[in-house]
Amino acid sequence: MNKIRKGDEVIVLTGRDKGKRGTVSQRVDDSHLVVEGVNVVKKHVKPNPMKGTTGGVVDKTMPIHQSNVAIFNAASGKADRVGIKLLADGKKVRVYKSTGEEIKA
Repeated sequence: MNKIRKGDEVIVLTGRDKGKRGTVSQRVDDSHLVVEGVNVVKKHVKPNPMKGTTGGVVDKTMPIHQSNVAIFNAASGKADRVGIKLLADGKKVRVYKSTGEEIKA
């Protein structure tokens, strides 16, 4: 079970974007995810007349490793760790480690 999923609000812990908050837009693989507004780079793009795209410099959001982000707890206003709790009916749910409160997906 992934502790950080698509749609979660996360905060960056390390790197040049430290302290920025954003939502996870996609998971690239098991350990990398794309966060909106974080790790944005300038990419030089060639024009492609077949696709109708113009050339130039565009902003592109690159993946970031999941160990460099933490889920944002709105109740406390801080970053928090994620734990897994087993319910009585056998379902697994994600909870905040600090409060034990269930994370709304």
